[in-house]
Amino acid sequence: QVQLVESGGGLVQPGGSLRLSCAASGFSFSKFAMSWYRQAPGKERELVAAITSAGDSTHYADSMKGRFTISRDKAKNTVYLQMNSLEPEDTAVYYCYAGIELRNCWGQGTQVTVSS
Repeated sequence: QVQLVESGGGLVQPGGSLRLSCAASGFSFSKFAMSWYRQAPGKERELVAAITSAGDSTHYADSMKGRFTISRDKAKNTVYLQMNSLEPEDTAVYYCYAGIELRNCWGQGTQVTVSS
């Protein structure tokens, strides 16, 4: 059974940092690309960042470039999202995603709130 469990969200002041984690289980983690998405209130879910199965290539949405970093740890079956220089516009629920054998697999999400 595929499980993606996010953690690390919380309340942070503008300009602050957070690191999100997504612990994966139930599939061969090293064989699949992983992604982070987010959904703000009243908005559609959008791609934040993605990383290849080998971790040798990454992709970021334009507004996250230079501020966010996605990475993965094969030994821990975990994908991370380091978020720096956070802005109020980054407030959203952040979701971990993996496309596994034609299935869309999502975590339950973790809330990130950027506010003073």
